Amino acid sequence: MRALERAGFVQLRQIGSHVTLRHREDLTRRTTVPIHGARTIRPGTLRAILRGARLTVDDLKALL
Repeated sequence: MRALERAGFVQLRQIGSHVTLRHREDLTRRTTVPIHGARTIRPGTLRAILRGARLTVDDLKALL
C-alpha cells in the first residue's frame, strides 16, 4: 500500500479486506490490494496488482 501511495495512487474505496486504489493523474490505472494483516501477498496476486497499476518489479523495488 505505501509503495503504491508513493507512486501516486490514492484509496478509492474499501470493501471488507480489499482496498481499491486509483492513480491521481491517470484514472485508467486501478488496482485492488488485499489487506489480510501480516499475511504475505502471494506472487500471482502481486503480479496482478502490479499489472493493474502498470508498474514493473523494478519500479516496486525502487518505491520500497
